[in-house]
Amino acid sequence: MPENERVKDISQTIDANRDAAIDMLRALVQAPSITGAEEPAQDVVEKLFRARGLEIDRWEATPEEIEPYYWHVGEETVFAGRPNVAGKRASSGKGRSILLNAHMDTVDYGDESLWTYPPLSGSVDGDLLYGRGSCDMKGGLVTYLMALGALDQLGIRLAGDVTVAATVGEENGGVGTLSTILRGYQADAALITEPTRLALVPAQGGSLVLRLTIQGKSAHGAVRDEGVSAVEKFIPIFQDLLAFEKERNESLRHPLYAHLSNKIPISFGVVRAGTWASTVPEELVAEGRIGLIPGEDVDEFREAVVNRIMAIADGDAWLREHRPEIEWFGGQFAPAETPVDAPISQAVIAAHMEVTGCEPAVEGVPYGADMRLFQLLGDMPCVMYGAGDVRVAHYVDEHISIDDLLTAAKTIAVFLIDWCEVEG
Repeated sequence: MPENERVKDISQTIDANRDAAIDMLRALVQAPSITGAEEPAQDVVEKLFRARGLEIDRWEATPEEIEPYYWHVGEETVFAGRPNVAGKRASSGKGRSILLNAHMDTVDYGDESLWTYPPLSGSVDGDLLYGRGSCDMKGGLVTYLMALGALDQLGIRLAGDVTVAATVGEENGGVGTLSTILRGYQADAALITEPTRLALVPAQGGSLVLRLTIQGKSAHGAVRDEGVSAVEKFIPIFQDLLAFEKERNESLRHPLYAHLSNKIPISFGVVRAGTWASTVPEELVAEGRIGLIPGEDVDEFREAVVNRIMAIADGDAWLREHRPEIEWFGGQFAPAETPVDAPISQAVIAAHMEVTGCEPAVEGVPYGADMRLFQLLGDMPCVMYGAGDVRVAHYVDEHISIDDLLTAAKTIAVFLIDWCEVEG
């Protein structure tokens, strides 16, 4: 148990408000917010911010501001009805400022018949609260509100400004966080409560999306040798990219990724070919993502991928004359990293230790997140720390541990006291 009396008071206060945490998270889960249609949940966010006495700023991103940053966040076509909501608690400014970020958009529900509880129910079973977005990452927003609420109840006034930014569009690129940065939100550091299993995550992987088009030659399936199957021409390219993935996993070294067997995954999520079962397919289009880790240059890596594909084409008589077409599209997410010895990293580690009595795991993640935007475009050191497990995010029966959510809230409250300091 924590020895510090203030930490004990914070822990007891947050534990006493367990039902309030459940109510807030349930309200957020019950408000749909699939990427592109986040407004219902953001209406709830605004009410919760007002209840905490935060100064509200609500706005929508615009095509004009986002267009120059296409490569960072991908193509956006819908802006109306997608508000970002920021809540600010101003201070004397004597302490350090912090920007607390959580995205409110979610992926869709998939086959709802497979869910144990309806995806928008917010049902509680034991220690787990179920529902789309519970883990990724509406629970993360609740941890901020619980932390601020506990400090209020204990009469603790922070000496540094705190801004909570509930953003849209993270799942397909981060347009909401980009707009937050472009709106002028700045702090001494940023924290994102992505579901990290209460580990400190100071490094996120990169993810580059590509479209590969292979040309073949159509023919009747009964005389397929007179045609050239685009599928058959794709297979050796795909197999070689998997070999490339294996080689990279064996050769790349990064201390924060040592726990991952596949730290730079290559995955094709879309493959389209042919129009008729008995016709040799004359074209194949494959779309996939290729991962990279902090320290790798995005442009150099793209070139390496292209060279790998073209080397296979060079060894095939048909593909030498009909070159594969490679298009990089959507958000090209660069990797990002904040040093483990940076003040923000050490402050989160110390807070977690004060609350739990043990050090958190410190590790990198292979997926992209808005962390990169705060670092690369906002010039803010940023780390991730939160309750929940990304392995249940985007899945049927997504859920979060209420106990872990409260632990994260306690850690954030203690972190805020250390980072922002206390008035008086």
